[in-house]
Amino acid sequence: MNQPETYLTPADAPLGRRVDLLLRTGQLLIESAADTNRVVRNMKRVAAYLGLPEEKLHIDVSYTMLQVNVSDDHQSYTKFQKCERHGINMTTLSEVSKLSWRAIEQDYDLDRYKRELEAIRHRPRNYPHMLVAVCAGFACGGFCKLFGCDWVAFLFASVCAFAGFLTRARCIGGGMNMYVSMALAAFVATCLAYATSFTGLSATPYHPLLACALFIVPGVPLINFVDDMVDNYLLVGITRAANTLVTMGAMALGIIFALRLLVMKDVSISDRFSELSMTPHDPYWVYALAAAISAVGFSTIFNVQRRLLWVVALGGMLAVCVRNFINFELGYGPVIGSFAGALAVSLVALKAVHWFHVPGHVLTIPSVIPMVPGVLMYRGLLGFINMHGVVGELTVAVSNGMTSALVILCISLGVAIPNIFLRKYIAKEKSLRLARILDERRARGHFRL
Repeated sequence: MNQPETYLTPADAPLGRRVDLLLRTGQLLIESAADTNRVVRNMKRVAAYLGLPEEKLHIDVSYTMLQVNVSDDHQSYTKFQKCERHGINMTTLSEVSKLSWRAIEQDYDLDRYKRELEAIRHRPRNYPHMLVAVCAGFACGGFCKLFGCDWVAFLFASVCAFAGFLTRARCIGGGMNMYVSMALAAFVATCLAYATSFTGLSATPYHPLLACALFIVPGVPLINFVDDMVDNYLLVGITRAANTLVTMGAMALGIIFALRLLVMKDVSISDRFSELSMTPHDPYWVYALAAAISAVGFSTIFNVQRRLLWVVALGGMLAVCVRNFINFELGYGPVIGSFAGALAVSLVALKAVHWFHVPGHVLTIPSVIPMVPGVLMYRGLLGFINMHGVVGELTVAVSNGMTSALVILCISLGVAIPNIFLRKYIAKEKSLRLARILDERRARGHFRL
């Protein structure tokens, strides 16, 4: 005689096992560069699947440590999880979010949830390493074209960035400190870019110096920092800001060493950068093409899904064209122009996330990266390292530095603000969906094991 099947809900599993799965989920999100609000939202959804009531659940997120406590009137259980291997993996963010919904809708047992979570963790990246290096090179070449170079300089910048990217990867692979690796990568790329200025093949020989190291720019940590600060996750936000500053400092250090070593006798180079025109002199389609190349290049670095590359390319075009129109046609300047470009992309992404079923940052962050103000950054940097005590030098250097910082901040705010203001509405929709799915689950009465 056949024995009846046994049914057991995840809520019947040992508490330690459930909390461990919850922590592993949060760890994967933190180490893939999710903002703190997303980490907490996804963990609460997984907790609902695991049968951990939200009113008894306490989650504490920091940059390197995750803590979960489950407590009631009778007992308290606390567990920690270290988060060490930080990177940027947009595909992981999408897949974890989908898994959290799928587990509830399809009555996953714990073993199946764990298997799929581990499959996401060990999933190979979407692009081979050498292809990412090539795309990172072209991304910087796209930056160079946005700064006004010709196509020969575009190729020079791409080759130099390619070499710098491989240098960083080789150094990190050899166990070298991450920030030292960034400094060396910036040094190598800048030295090569300066060497190309002697070829005489380009009419804009110094433009590659402006763009060759921009693959190091920490766009994701910077935008996450703004998100966390506005969402009142102050400690995590401050940590991300410090990480951003150290990364920028490492990049600047490598560039400064290269300039001091190679360019210290060529005093005219700083004058050449200050004379570079920031007014577009190419048709809009050229800048749109350069923005698309740059956005797609950074998408490969961030491991965005292949099916979304064309979407990100369109987002990059939209951001740069809106920026240029507001900045140059209407005369509102680069700060307002960059904010408007980022805001436009973010507003479109609010709708697009429902079409492509991905988190908003997967579409917005790679799209706005091409608006990074490389010319102003270099003018500020060179202004500081080439001071000779002349009246007004400090003012010019500080002005360029402050303007570039404001542009980067406004790009981050343009991405973050629509999500922040509409988050309550979006969260309400998701809460209603979650409540409906949980009610259906209770009606079924069990998970099948």
